Amino acid sequence: MSPFVEPLSLSLLGLVAVALLLDLLLGDPPWLPHPVVGMGKVIARLERAWNHGPAAARRRRGNFLVLIVVGGTWVLAWGLLAALAWLSPWLSLAAELGLLATTLAARGLAEAGRAVATPLARGELDPARRALARIVGRDTEALDEGGLARGAVETVAENTVDGITAPLFWALLGGAPLALAYKAANTLDSMVGYPSPRYLDFGRAAARFDDAVNWLPARLTALSLWLSAWAIPGSRRAGALAATRREAPRHPSPNAGWPEAMVANLLGVRLGGLNHYAGRPSYRATLGTPLEPLAVKHIDRAIRLMHGGWLVFLLLMALPILAWELLL
Repeated sequence: MSPFVEPLSLSLLGLVAVALLLDLLLGDPPWLPHPVVGMGKVIARLERAWNHGPAAARRRRGNFLVLIVVGGTWVLAWGLLAALAWLSPWLSLAAELGLLATTLAARGLAEAGRAVATPLARGELDPARRALARIVGRDTEALDEGGLARGAVETVAENTVDGITAPLFWALLGGAPLALAYKAANTLDSMVGYPSPRYLDFGRAAARFDDAVNWLPARLTALSLWLSAWAIPGSRRAGALAATRREAPRHPSPNAGWPEAMVANLLGVRLGGLNHYAGRPSYRATLGTPLEPLAVKHIDRAIRLMHGGWLVFLLLMALPILAWELLL
């Protein structure tokens, strides 16, 4: 928990809302050091030092890696805020607000989607391919409008959880220290949580821990996206809940399929399918019913759903907090 603000309190709800507003207004200025960059450097150094030897030893060190990185992040953040609170409660409050804002990426996610959509709307495929290559791992050199739109929509849908709603969830439970610990778990998974020969054993604990901390936020996000669609014209709500529940388990991730399947069904498009990575084909199960071909307009619609989804998610989280405060 935060040393200054009580968990699941109106004060923390207000602080998180202001942090979200800061993210929407400022994003992540490139001149400002970002905690995730530091987490990445620590993880890379520990991976080089520990990821060797027999499989059992790699798994043990992988477990320890999760403990060190996630637990260490929480301890450092809590200690910093506690030290600042000792100097001045307002200094600690300002620091917590800034740290919370760094865990949110609503503005950055929208900008990443529009960076693909803007040149694509002008028929300029090469700039759109370069913009998509900055946010996905797949090959983009030969993608047409539909392939580029699919990559951007999938990125916006999946990262609505990682970049916005899951940090909001953990921030409301434990302030900036817990939100930063979540980002540490998410960064660990993105760096070592792959089932490749190099990371299969060492990254096993990181992948499973990330699955656990995203389990509930991912499902609440799918519900929030569906609820927000009532206010977004053109959304195909009918049958979307049942289709998402049926299709989400097809995704290789136990969590990413929920927002992706919901967005696919609300837009009436098909996500997933064939991708190429360094020239090698990789097929992912499809999500959604293709009622219309994927096009640049679906990127903007996915961004609107993303904004509506996090807003409804925050309101759903606020309801029990407000009810509890009224009962006291």
